[in-house]
Amino acid sequence: MAQAHASSAPLERDARVVNSRGHDDVHPGEIAVGVIIGRTSEFFDFFVYAIASVLVFPRFVFPYLEAVQATLASFALFALAFIARPVGSQIFMAIDRRYGRSVKLTIALFLLGTSTVSVAFLPSYAQVGAASAVLLAIFRIGQGLALGGSWDGLASLLALNAPPHKRGWYAMVPQLGAPIGLIVASGLFAFFLGTLGGEDFLSWGWRYPFFVAFALNVVALFARLRMVASPEYSELFKSRELTASPVPATLKNQWRNIIIGAFAPLASFALFHMVTVFPLSWVAVFTQQSVTRFLVIEMVGAVFGVVAIVCSGLLADRIGRRSVLGYTAAAIAIFACVAPMLLNGGEAGETAFMIVGFILLGLSFGQSSGAVTSNFPKRARYTGAALTSDLAWLFGAGFAPFAALWLAETFGLIAAGGYLLSGAVATLIALGLNRELARRLD
Repeated sequence: MAQAHASSAPLERDARVVNSRGHDDVHPGEIAVGVIIGRTSEFFDFFVYAIASVLVFPRFVFPYLEAVQATLASFALFALAFIARPVGSQIFMAIDRRYGRSVKLTIALFLLGTSTVSVAFLPSYAQVGAASAVLLAIFRIGQGLALGGSWDGLASLLALNAPPHKRGWYAMVPQLGAPIGLIVASGLFAFFLGTLGGEDFLSWGWRYPFFVAFALNVVALFARLRMVASPEYSELFKSRELTASPVPATLKNQWRNIIIGAFAPLASFALFHMVTVFPLSWVAVFTQQSVTRFLVIEMVGAVFGVVAIVCSGLLADRIGRRSVLGYTAAAIAIFACVAPMLLNGGEAGETAFMIVGFILLGLSFGQSSGAVTSNFPKRARYTGAALTSDLAWLFGAGFAPFAALWLAETFGLIAAGGYLLSGAVATLIALGLNRELARRLD
């Protein structure tokens, strides 16, 4: 620890002097602001790439494949970030221990911003051939490594400092970044799609959201550094034992908590892509409907998701987080049985699918971070929560768009509903098996 403190001292000392406010009290509401800023920026990056993986990359990078195969190839590259993310966590945890949290966060967000803005300059297959897909894969892996390193511990700090009777309320705060990021990303793409012709959009219009993502990354970097480098937060991280522990030791000692924690929120993580990326690909590939109109429907659904996330906090403080996760997982299982009929039911069915899906997503996703955070002793919470989150995204969401589209193409929409059902069942099994998780969540 002494070496880590000495290595990071010059940079962090300067930041602490700038950010010192002369008091030692840190209110949970203040932490919440930093968490929302950081999460919104990350999810905006995520959705900008996700939407482009449906609307742009199949024709821009894989024009030699037919529509379904091109979209599947695009989704295969999409999954690379989720595979790289746990590797990034291990690399950046080592940087954290040696050089400090501020250095780690700066490098990670610089890599995230660079990888994201690089996509905006991606040459097409017509220009460079297969090298276009190779470059996109490299940029996507860079995003995944950076996301693994962008874990700042603020969400865990927020959970630990929340009043006992409001733990569910503060657990839902970090999750608000997802629907907010989706609303902004969908709005940008809907604007450019609706304003430009198809040729201009595919040539250059799609690039602008990636420039916006880079700008938001810069803002988020300074906002988060202002918090993690301040003397109040540095002391709070230490007092709460939110320091990076070695990844191999954490895996060895906390492997059961990591596995159960990764599967507990699987229903919400699987539903996450089933109401965002997959339905957009279904509309774009299998229907003649306006993609711009569907992006607007996604924005409306995301508004319902925001309200549902807030409600999840109120419900969790009333009946317990485990109960919220369990009941919503059961509801998601029921939804999985009717979702194919809704999505294939024309514009009215699609709208119902999106609104109901986002309400269920908000209720479940709103407490998924609480499940991850509460499953670890303090000494392993910082690293354990990061690894658990990485694995939950990998198992629950990383391959969801690819799997759902392949299943729908091969066996029909009912098979995609079966994929979602499997995630709900996994959550129910995880919650039932882990009695210690149940005790801690309630």
